[in-house]
Amino acid sequence: MRFASLGSGSEGNALLVETGQTRVLMDCGFGLQDSISRLMRLDVSPGQLSGIIVTHEHGDHLGGVARLARKFGLPVWLTHGTLRSQPSTFADAIHIHEIGPHQAFAIGDLEIHPYPVPHDATEPVQFVFSDGARRLGVLTDTGASTPHIEATLNGCDALVLECNHDSDMLMNGDYPYSLKQRVSGRLGHLNNQDAAAVLNRLDKGNLQHLIAAHLSRKNNTPALAVRALCGAIGCEANWIGIATQETGFAWREIT
Repeated sequence: MRFASLGSGSEGNALLVETGQTRVLMDCGFGLQDSISRLMRLDVSPGQLSGIIVTHEHGDHLGGVARLARKFGLPVWLTHGTLRSQPSTFADAIHIHEIGPHQAFAIGDLEIHPYPVPHDATEPVQFVFSDGARRLGVLTDTGASTPHIEATLNGCDALVLECNHDSDMLMNGDYPYSLKQRVSGRLGHLNNQDAAAVLNRLDKGNLQHLIAAHLSRKNNTPALAVRALCGAIGCEANWIGIATQETGFAWREIT
């Protein structure tokens, strides 16, 4: 099993997971041509995708899903709440599968486990991917952790973990007070220290890859995110990957 990112941040997100002939795109917050270009950069054409799964309805995750799905005849998996929030977006010509926030499902050779997260969306979820032997956990777009989140991510072989902001940079920055409260609140985004705290509570015995994701351009830096995660895992800084807005990150193999 391997995984790569097309880009990560408030301007657009998409994560690609592959095992065998199964290739699943998690979210797509980019325009159609941009999505195609970013996929091709990873040597994948849209027609090779098995489908798209959606975490929630915010534009940086959902904005490009319908156009890509409609153009290339791709099925889409999403929760009832996410679908209900977008009645016109998925009105026609897209094969929709509704999923439950606690109900595992399969796409080809991938088993996918959704789990609910606290975020200001209608029925948001994140996902753990498995090929039967290895597990990739993804946690972004949550304002707080929960015991269920940590039980779900425990023992994963790879993690993509939100490090959205540095609290001092956010609170001393130029965002309006209301936006600062939203970002830092329970339904917002994980800061570096909260991400490190989540990581510290997990069983990391199988961990081969750790990627810091969804970094804010204005309120964080890669160095601050890496420093926080290094403190939790006791590793060298160059062991931790960064998912960037411009290029995401290249393929990572889980052995």
